[in-house]
Amino acid sequence: MLVAARKLSNTTLSDLGAEIQRPTYDRSALTPGIVHIGLGNFHRGHQAWYLHRLMQQGMALDWAIIGAGVRAGDEAQRQRLAAQDYLTTLIELDPAGQSAEVIGSMIGFVPVEEGNAALIAQMADPAIRIVSLTVTEGGYYIDPVTKGFDATHADIEHDAANPGAPRTAFGAMVAALKQRRERGIGPLTGQSCDNLQGNGAILRQTVVSLARLSDPDLADWIDANCTFPNSMVDCIVPATGPKELELARSFGIDDAAPVTHENFRQWVIEDDFCAGRPDWDKAGATFSDDVHAYEAMKIRILNGGHQILANAGEILSVEYISGCMAHPLIGSFFRKAATQEIAPHVDPVPGMAPEDYVDLIDRRFSNPQIVDTVRRVAFDGSSRHTGFILPVLREALAAGTSIEGLALTEALWARMCEGTREDGSTIEPNDPFWSDLTKAAKAARTDPAAWLGQSQFYGDLARNPRFAEDFGRWLDLIWSDGTAAAIEAYLRD
Repeated sequence: MLVAARKLSNTTLSDLGAEIQRPTYDRSALTPGIVHIGLGNFHRGHQAWYLHRLMQQGMALDWAIIGAGVRAGDEAQRQRLAAQDYLTTLIELDPAGQSAEVIGSMIGFVPVEEGNAALIAQMADPAIRIVSLTVTEGGYYIDPVTKGFDATHADIEHDAANPGAPRTAFGAMVAALKQRRERGIGPLTGQSCDNLQGNGAILRQTVVSLARLSDPDLADWIDANCTFPNSMVDCIVPATGPKELELARSFGIDDAAPVTHENFRQWVIEDDFCAGRPDWDKAGATFSDDVHAYEAMKIRILNGGHQILANAGEILSVEYISGCMAHPLIGSFFRKAATQEIAPHVDPVPGMAPEDYVDLIDRRFSNPQIVDTVRRVAFDGSSRHTGFILPVLREALAAGTSIEGLALTEALWARMCEGTREDGSTIEPNDPFWSDLTKAAKAARTDPAAWLGQSQFYGDLARNPRFAEDFGRWLDLIWSDGTAAAIEAYLRD
């Protein structure tokens, strides 16, 4: 017998089914310690869950999360979450069965407004000791070739000229840190939770460089006093749509923003927090001085593997990542490229060899319960290929090891960006630079060098004869005989 879904709120928690875990702590007694910018599904299914689990143990009750955003669309998320007392239903998609829990580690959400005055004031509050972010890999204003700070972006130029009314999250952080310094409140920790190697160092680069454009003394103070720990984050968290809303209702919960996630989480953090931190390790996180090794393994095999799958899947009209793994060619393409071309350029970490990690990722990607769309994974390829695939390609070329699968991956990205699938349907824009990518992809159909000529992505790789030859051969084969024929040829070699 189906149970009528109850609107999620503090007052309805006691009405949920006995099998649903819920906060056992007094949420009214929580006080804030963290502002998190970018309240998407990943944060709520990952970092917020770790904090919730500490609170379930009676710990970290003064570290509750205040949500924030700097985009107009973030206001809709704020209203959804405010209407349910900032509670979130997490649904674990284990192949053996689904389960649900409600987490309550978030207690507020800053109003989203032009100039970000409310956000600045919240981050300047002495109670806030950490500002964390999930703003996507491409959101840090990084020059794709030099990897330095891009001071020429219009948003950055605006914030440099208007430091009191910034557009960006980083401009708001700079403004808040200025207030903290002036009032003697002290520094805070900036904690990136995005899929970037050296994400803490990159966040430091962005914040300090932006501050230096308007206030060099403040920039020096931030650089000397604030900390920016590197971290590696990992949990597959699909986007929420009608299916996920209905899944929450099947547990008797009317949640406007539920989160589904796989039965795996990992968080490795550099222990460098200038104003204190929760004991996340007591909820399963790992503090390590060698975050780089963990993040390199994850970013290269998991995130790079996602790009291997998603571009081929999009061209061949495969809707989900698990479907790509079940495909007779695409799944084998991932296995071979990850094992033979990526794993040799990944160092082991305690308890995990690269080859074993490929097996782990194979199982996770193949989980049929995870309805993770190819389109979501293929989004922002201009950041993801430059961050996840091309660094491995450069190392492989330098080492003289195989690059065939990596070159094929780049050719598939070029084919996908042409904007049509092999069944003739249209691929809707799926990258901040989609129009430029599509123009280059169409030209590359007859001249592969037109794609590699995008120096903002490839730099000197375009002039490497081995890569250019392999890329051109694969792209020509894809266009003449099709994606399946190209992958079959790679698997035969």
